[in-house]
Amino acid sequence: MMTYLFSLEIIYLIASVTYIVGLKMLGHPETARKGNLIAAFGMTLAILGTIFLFKGEVQPKVYYLIAGAILIGTLFGWGIAKKVDMTKMPELVSLFNGMGGASAALIGLIEFSHYTGDTISVFTIIAGMIIGSISFSGSMIAWAKLNGTMNKPVRLPSYNILNNVVLVGILGFGTYITLSGAESQLYLYLLFLAALLYGILFVIPIGGADMPVVISLLNSFTGLAAAFAGFLYGNMVMLTGGILVGSAGTILTFAMCDAMNRPLSSVIFGAFGEGSAGAGAAKKSTQGNLKKTTPSDAAILMNYANKVIIVPGYGLAVAQAQHIIHELELLLEEKGVEVKYAIHPVAGRMPGHMNVLLAETNVDYDKLIEMEDINSDFQNTDAVLVVGANDVVNPAAHNDPQSPIYGMPILDVENAKTIIINKRSMNPGYAGIENELFFNQKTSMLFGDAKDVLTKLVQELKTM
Repeated sequence: MMTYLFSLEIIYLIASVTYIVGLKMLGHPETARKGNLIAAFGMTLAILGTIFLFKGEVQPKVYYLIAGAILIGTLFGWGIAKKVDMTKMPELVSLFNGMGGASAALIGLIEFSHYTGDTISVFTIIAGMIIGSISFSGSMIAWAKLNGTMNKPVRLPSYNILNNVVLVGILGFGTYITLSGAESQLYLYLLFLAALLYGILFVIPIGGADMPVVISLLNSFTGLAAAFAGFLYGNMVMLTGGILVGSAGTILTFAMCDAMNRPLSSVIFGAFGEGSAGAGAAKKSTQGNLKKTTPSDAAILMNYANKVIIVPGYGLAVAQAQHIIHELELLLEEKGVEVKYAIHPVAGRMPGHMNVLLAETNVDYDKLIEMEDINSDFQNTDAVLVVGANDVVNPAAHNDPQSPIYGMPILDVENAKTIIINKRSMNPGYAGIENELFFNQKTSMLFGDAKDVLTKLVQELKTM
């Protein structure tokens, strides 16, 4: 018996190390894929070790159920991940994260009756169930917002007060169940439903601009719920994995808030595109005249440039133009033009979205330059090509104290000698405000679908 337990603990230790190593490798695009595979190997090892080295009273049908669940989950996850477009990746992350929260909540529902009378264990179960339930329902709302099913924030009357009342009620009810020793399964299910309701109320008023932060925050919730489950079972690999996910998600959440110059409370209790943002959009709508350009003129400009910086945004992902923009980059380099990509932390709909999108086309990782490192380069850049980005290049973040994005760190595109902006229309970005950069004297607007426009741009360059 001791030999089996020792072997299982060694497997858990190895798995925990792979999580840490894998997470470390995820910090750089060049090693991210390998890090993901290493962590996945550790998880597979932990699962197999738990199944085959567990010694206890287990009916044979349980193993069939486990095998069936693993098979279904593997086929489901593999199939979706293989087919998903890069534009759908953020909502896939929300969906999978929600499944993790649901698993933690189900553990609480099932294990509650087995630990009644043990205050510490009941506290662990209740805490994990509440956090997991909030993560599940909140992630489902985030998924619906990202895929367009819920494309507008829903503002309930006095929603901040309502949310806080529900949260206090959940915490109070959970404390009562824990301290009173109540064994009623009905109480548990009422608490479960209340937590699901709070998850919905928590995310439903938050706008699309804040989705990267929300995804990171809900991810940290799922990790915390998994850590509580690991503590309950005395399972070190669940505890380690949960702590890593929870802490990484929390760090990333605050990093995203810093990148947007917004406190977390502002994300939770307010959303871009509401209130003053809308007023700002109306106020800025007549700030100047637009100067339009054509693929031919843009090609001539870039052909004779010494240095070009490309700023990718969500519009690039929507048009699935990552391959053609890489072709544009290679073509310019053949002509002796230096090309770099400027990456803003919250470009796209999830952290690292643009890095993943461009890595898919084998763009050299050294050309993906983060905002802090590339901002000083814009003043020495002949041409900047902005593709589908909006709020992350809006000078209002520096110039307009009344703007909802004022103080937000942005890419200093306005400092370049010439600016070309590709957009499908003049619709505002997530923040719901007009972009001052569109009316800059150095800016030329190149309207159209990113893939079509870039294809024409490449064709023009090939003839020069």
